Amino acid sequence: MKLDARDLDILRVLSAEGRITKADLAERVGLSASPCWERLKKLEQAGIIEGYNARINLKKLGPNVTVFVAAELADHTPASFRAFEDSVQRYPEITACWALGGGFDYLLQIVTTDIDAYQRLIDDMLDQRIGLARYFTYIVTKPVKAPGAPPFQIFMDNSS
Repeated sequence: MKLDARDLDILRVLSAEGRITKADLAERVGLSASPCWERLKKLEQAGIIEGYNARINLKKLGPNVTVFVAAELADHTPASFRAFEDSVQRYPEITACWALGGGFDYLLQIVTTDIDAYQRLIDDMLDQRIGLARYFTYIVTKPVKAPGAPPFQIFMDNSS
């Protein structure tokens, strides 16, 4: 699907204000309601909009710790990568996982109640023999910049 500046504008607004009404969205991007709605449906059907989420303040829910783990697998076969990727799906504490090129194989984002809970999770992963050879733990001490909207300007520059 080829996107134009209006489509990218819709995505920019939605990424910042996912609960905006369709009428307000149309007004913000300079379209009438019907064409805006059609564009929105096309973006959803094309899989460009994967869903709508709320940003949750974990501090308000209770004690927690966010940990990033750089993981290296013992074997570098397609089967080993698939087994590891399948296994991380079973752990709800692993809130994100990225395959990497370079020194490490994966970067995991883990949210638990405390460091003891994190260590129990890692111990379980090691006990399950999911192919983890080495891991390096990085504890988040404070958020500096939260995940946000993609830099839509780079796509606008390339969409002409």
